[in-house]
Amino acid sequence: MSESLSPPSIVKSRPTIAIVGAGVVGLAIGWRLAEAGCRVDIFDSGKAGMGASHAAAGMLAACAEAEPGEETLLDLNRESQRLWPAFAAELEAASGLKVDLRESGTLVVALTADDAAKLRHQHAFQKKLGLPVEWLTAAEARRREPHLATQLAGALWCPEDHQVDNRKVAAALKAAALKAGVLLHEDAPVTKVETASSRRGVMVGGELHKADIIVLAAGAWSRGVDIAPVAPLPVRPIKGQMLALQMDPANPVLDHVLWGPGTYMVPRRDGRLIIGATVEEKGFDTQLTAGGQLALLTHAWRALPTIEELPIIEQWVGFRPGSRDDAPILGPSEVEGLVYATGHHRNGILLLPVTAKVMAELILEGRLDPLAAPFGADRFRPRAAAE
Repeated sequence: MSESLSPPSIVKSRPTIAIVGAGVVGLAIGWRLAEAGCRVDIFDSGKAGMGASHAAAGMLAACAEAEPGEETLLDLNRESQRLWPAFAAELEAASGLKVDLRESGTLVVALTADDAAKLRHQHAFQKKLGLPVEWLTAAEARRREPHLATQLAGALWCPEDHQVDNRKVAAALKAAALKAGVLLHEDAPVTKVETASSRRGVMVGGELHKADIIVLAAGAWSRGVDIAPVAPLPVRPIKGQMLALQMDPANPVLDHVLWGPGTYMVPRRDGRLIIGATVEEKGFDTQLTAGGQLALLTHAWRALPTIEELPIIEQWVGFRPGSRDDAPILGPSEVEGLVYATGHHRNGILLLPVTAKVMAELILEGRLDPLAAPFGADRFRPRAAAE
């Protein structure tokens, strides 16, 4: 049986690190560890930041997305939400690039009486948890967003749910990581993680790159990385279709992040209006479909009719890394030297600061933050053994 990974065994004065995956999670962990003096190599099968990190909408919606049964995840989400302003400022200083953190809040709107009843129920749950969420009348919602549909039945105001430009975050993390000394290997797929102490490292193109610690941060592609004798992680791709419209930056039709029945809309400073996203169990299917795009546009138009005159400037598909319980997989594996930072599902951008912090503390100090303890891979072990 493989030896368990106890925290003290992780710690070394300055361990060498191999990170599998150059999305925002892998880049952020690499940046933090390189800053601390570690040698860090990051490997990706494609280009850095061009997977789910590129496809995301950048919402920091811990309150708007709070759901029954996810109270433990909410604690992690809220802590990461709290960390975001300082993280963004530090990242901008380190990279010299803007990430466009917009602390403007989020509106969740109801269009019908049935929508309003569901939203009232959601509001009661949020208030029970002590979340800063306020009920707005239709008139109050329209004062914040004058272009909302006339048949509005009410709204929730989430003043602490903000947004960041995920593509700018990815670019800034790449720059900060490189400046800190990270060695980035793009178009370099890892075929196997070697966990035997004499050969610990990653196999790339038939060559072994040795490391003291391997971080598996490959998002939706994590299950495809051979980590035997450890069982593959229960992470699957959840397809999401999205699109972008172009607003006039000087006179946008939307200023706040907006959630409506069946969709969300995220306005950028440059006038882009991101609309998303479908949720499809289609594996790594990259096709845009008429039905998916029609559904997004129809739901968005019902909440914000003014969009019908805006040009479509981009359409794309992304793959959320979904675990069995839609929560991240963070912390040690069952073998020495392999740790996980994957499975973030729809919260990869939101959970970025806390994930980087938790993983850096685990690797450098041998300490796993209690907030992350419920999200270890061992929570899936009984089911995995039965399969």
